[in-house]
Amino acid sequence: MTVPGLMIAAPASGTGKTTVMLGLLRALSENGLAIQPFKSGPDYIDPAFHRAACGRASFNLDSWAMMPGLIDAIAAEASGADMILAEGSMGLYDGVASVGGTGHGASADMARRMGWPVILVVDVSGQAQSAAATAMGFARFDPDLPFAGVILNRVASPRHERLVRRGMEAAGIRVLGALPRRGDLTLPERHLGLVQAVEHPDLDKAIADYAVFLRDHVDLAAICDAASGRGGSTAGQLPLPPAQRIALAQDEAFSFIYPHLLEGWRCAGAEIVPFSPLADEAPAADADLVWLPGGYPELHAGRIASASRFLTGLRHHAETRPVHGECGGYMVLGEALIDKDGARHAMAGLLGLVTSYAQRRMHLGYRHARLLAPVAGMPAETALRGHEFHYSTILEQPDAPLAHVTDADSVAVAETGSHRGRVTGSFFHMIAPAL
Repeated sequence: MTVPGLMIAAPASGTGKTTVMLGLLRALSENGLAIQPFKSGPDYIDPAFHRAACGRASFNLDSWAMMPGLIDAIAAEASGADMILAEGSMGLYDGVASVGGTGHGASADMARRMGWPVILVVDVSGQAQSAAATAMGFARFDPDLPFAGVILNRVASPRHERLVRRGMEAAGIRVLGALPRRGDLTLPERHLGLVQAVEHPDLDKAIADYAVFLRDHVDLAAICDAASGRGGSTAGQLPLPPAQRIALAQDEAFSFIYPHLLEGWRCAGAEIVPFSPLADEAPAADADLVWLPGGYPELHAGRIASASRFLTGLRHHAETRPVHGECGGYMVLGEALIDKDGARHAMAGLLGLVTSYAQRRMHLGYRHARLLAPVAGMPAETALRGHEFHYSTILEQPDAPLAHVTDADSVAVAETGSHRGRVTGSFFHMIAPAL
């Protein structure tokens, strides 16, 4: 049986779709529905907020980085749910210019493939009937994309709402809700997006407030009625684990790993043993692999540098078994990390990498990588797809490159990762094998 779904999207970032998404997840869950959340695109922060809102694990779906079988395998996580809500990223049609995969990474790709009608969250501040032109353009840009209607956001007054609704009615656009302007319904952000769910001082109350707000101003019944979808293949498989017993760093400094990877590893029988470097915990002594995910080590560099049990255990493990780090985890495997104030903090020293946040430069985009050396159970020549997003600058990288890395346009990038002995690291976050 196909689970009906909707794509919550927007014309651009910053329009309030995350607030709408979280409020809908909580409100519909409170109504007794089992809601399965997804995130379109490579964002690794939002899924934790989705889980907090509805109690079900949220997974990324990505038309550029994932082959059709993997998309179907992840979508199958909705089994047993009453309804799917997927949150888009950036603007509805925003993706990469070249294809090179199953799509170009836009939320519209996923909505079209899964048959999920789009609800467009439109920021109507500073306009009235003109908002209908925006909505109509998005609704008609792709005739094959199912379109459910709009939720108006940041409405200034009842008169403003009436004017906007008249424009939408004239354009034949259904209005599913109108949210008054509220300056207090925002989530704190930092340089990679939202502050992590685990760091939010009172996340449950914030989400509960969103749910009340949505109940008061949107038509929940109409939204549920608009959900639709089509079934996918059941032949797909989640990614296999790189080792049997994996010690996984997990705390506020190490949290950016895609949920479908962990689900695939567990389903294949791997044992994941979490530990906290910030609590100065060493990785499990009997682990086959230590995996340091990305996160915000630059905010905790002093604590990491003084975490002697963690660093000693990590170094001891690397003498006989593999260690891998992604982005922030990669930086911690290096010689030193220089924070935004210019202070140098000694890291694990398992690689020669030295990175700096005193010289900020954004690195953002999809990555295709061909391994030049093995990463745990993944042999050399393995092709991977991933995503890179950080603001650090490489000052020194003396070790051999880990991979040949290109962007979505097949242009080589300088951030190749590196390896030394059994230790490997990359700036890109692995999403999936490129089969």
